[in-house]
Amino acid sequence: MNKLTITIAKGEQAYGAWIDSIPGIYGQGDTVEEAKRELNEGLNLFIKHNKEIPDILRGDYETEYQYDVPSFLEYYSGIFSKSAMERLTGVNQKQLFHYVSGRSKPSKRTVKKIDNAFRRFTSELSQVHFV
Repeated sequence: MNKLTITIAKGEQAYGAWIDSIPGIYGQGDTVEEAKRELNEGLNLFIKHNKEIPDILRGDYETEYQYDVPSFLEYYSGIFSKSAMERLTGVNQKQLFHYVSGRSKPSKRTVKKIDNAFRRFTSELSQVHFV
């Protein structure tokens, strides 16, 4: 199964979404959901109206979303408080706010730390079942 990597990033006024391996297919919206929906509409139109379809779109494919750290933190701040993100990642709240506001950029090491923390969390969460 092919993997379609979609990048999501927040600009000054909206979220944008694009497929890294297929130039020209974009989505934009006030929310991540709107950007994803527009991207999917563009992808469907691309498949419907183009004679040459990239190999990655032939057959089954799965999607993977990648965010830059500020966009991820801003989007998920409605779900995770800054204090929860601090507990999960080990990065203090003030620094997380600086990343979201653009005052500073996380180092590659910090990006990896945040990525690993959320992967551990989601892995643990995926094993939880309620009775």
